[in-house]
Formats: sequence, structure tokens, C-alpha cells
Amino acid sequence: MPDSLFDLSGKTALVSGASRGIGEAIAKLLAGFGAHVICTSRKLEGCEAVAADIRANGGSAEAHAVHVGDTAAIEGLFATLDGAGRTVDILINNAAANPYFGPAVDMTLDAYEKTVEVNLRGYFWTTVQAAKRMKGRGGSIVNIASVNARRAAPGQLVYSMTKAGIVNMTEGFAKELAPLGVRVNAVLPGLTDTKFASALTGNPKILEMMLRLIPLGRVAQPDEIAPAVLFLASPASSYLTGAALPVDGGYLS
Repeated sequence: MPDSLFDLSGKTALVSGASRGIGEAIAKLLAGFGAHVICTSRKLEGCEAVAADIRANGGSAEAHAVHVGDTAAIEGLFATLDGAGRTVDILINNAAANPYFGPAVDMTLDAYEKTVEVNLRGYFWTTVQAAKRMKGRGGSIVNIASVNARRAAPGQLVYSMTKAGIVNMTEGFAKELAPLGVRVNAVLPGLTDTKFASALTGNPKILEMMLRLIPLGRVAQPDEIAPAVLFLASPASSYLTGAALPVDGGYLS
């Protein structure tokens, strides 16, 4: 397959939650295929470290502190990019919140609202801002959901619910934005070795139970999730929109 199918030269990619884990792996891979990457997360320091590493390896990147749960912060980022003459061609909605692990009946309303604000409202409003600017020039939007979108997990009811919402949002935006030349797809990672998933991977009993459900029998690494995002962001997937692609070691099979 020609490398040109994955060539992102001249494209600008915005990756939220890029300071570590899956987001960091995505940012570095997109940069490796020629994109200028805008790395965002709540804390600038972590994102700047990733951007600096990209630049040190010959890529192009910048960092911005953005809390995806804050709609004003999202609007502020796009206003800053507008002022700098940068238009996002590729949007990767990856930042996520899961502040509570346990029975849903014991979850506080604050934890519920934080989860929904980041995982649903944040994805929605970032997509709206990006899509308005992609109009007339096309683009690709990739939402990072989860296998929990298809199978709700014990102790993660609200998180699972928001991830299911992301898949539905992906399908809805795919239909609405197709006439504008904007494709919208989702990736559903399985259990991945990240700090975010440490409540699962760091608990031997839970991990043993999960591994029995994964045909490949192991936890994924972040750099095993990123190639699916590259595919969906690149010309290689030019006739694909509204898809939800599991990268899960066979968990959903």
C-alpha cells in the first residue's frame, strides 16, 4: 500500500488529552506521518513535553492547556488558532474523565456531571468548533470511545454510558457533516496499559478476570491503538464515515 495513503503532510491535527497514554501515542504517530500536531490537555507542562519530543524527532507540534470540560476554554483555543492562521484538518477527541469507580448508586452527582461534561459535552462542542472551520475544505474527526460503549462494565456505569453516547454522536455527526466533506469515525480501545486504566490493570483480580475475556490474552499498549486512528485520519479511509472500529484484542468478538 503506497505511503501516500497515510501521508498527512500539510495537515494540522488537534489531539486532546495528548499529554500521556493513548493521546500521546496518537500525537506522536500523526506527527511522524507529517501532520503539525496541536497537543492539548488540562496541564500545559505534560503537553509541552510531548510537543518538545515531537520537535526533537523532526516533527512539528505545539502545546496548549485546555480543559475539555470547559466550553469557554474550547472556544478560546479555536480563537487562538484562528488568530494564528491555523485551521484544524484532523480532530482527535481523546480527553476523557472517569473520576469514579464503583456502584452507580453510590456515585455523587458531581462525579456524574464531570464525566458527562468531559466525555460528551466536551466532544460535542469541540467537534462543533472544528466542523465549522472544516466547512468547505473537508476534514477528518476521530472520537476515542471504548469497548464499554458496547458492553457496560461493572463499576463504570456512567463512563460506559458516555462512551455509548460518543458512538451515537459519531454516527449522527457522520451523517450531518458528510455533505461538508468531513468524515467522522470512532475507535473503541480495549483494555490498555495507561494511567487512566490503572484502576483495572493495577488490580490483580480484576486484571485476571479481564484477560480471560480477551482472546489475545493481554493488555494493549497505547502505540497499538494509535495506528487505527492514523488510518481513520488519513486518505486511506477516504470512503469510511460513521464507523466504530474496535481495537480490543478480540474482546467484542
